[in-house]
Amino acid sequence: MKKKVNRYTDEFKLKVVTEYVETDISQQELKKKYGFGGSNCISNWMLKFGMKTPNEAQLKLQGIMSGEQGKTHRELELEAENQQLRETLGYEQLRTLALNKMIDIAERDLNITIRKKSGAKQ
Repeated sequence: MKKKVNRYTDEFKLKVVTEYVETDISQQELKKKYGFGGSNCISNWMLKFGMKTPNEAQLKLQGIMSGEQGKTHRELELEAENQQLRETLGYEQLRTLALNKMIDIAERDLNITIRKKSGAKQ
């Protein structure tokens, strides 16, 4: 009997990884919260998106910074914009990867040159 393989969208994966990196929630808690399994899912997704787990110094700094209460409306707006830009960047990185893969497949299967050779005269 085959095991059922769940397929998750890249937006979902990025959301989970971002939540893991930016909060104190453990991988097990996130798996339970979002209802998925697998021993290395989140770690593999982090590698896919080029994210690293924060080290102790970063966690300590994050704890100190989260204790600050006097954030202005402008700071909150900038943080929200920063978060949105990070999500957009992650999506665009995935899009670029997919487009490059499509070009590689087209060049291989159709025997056509799509990319310009470096150093070619123009």
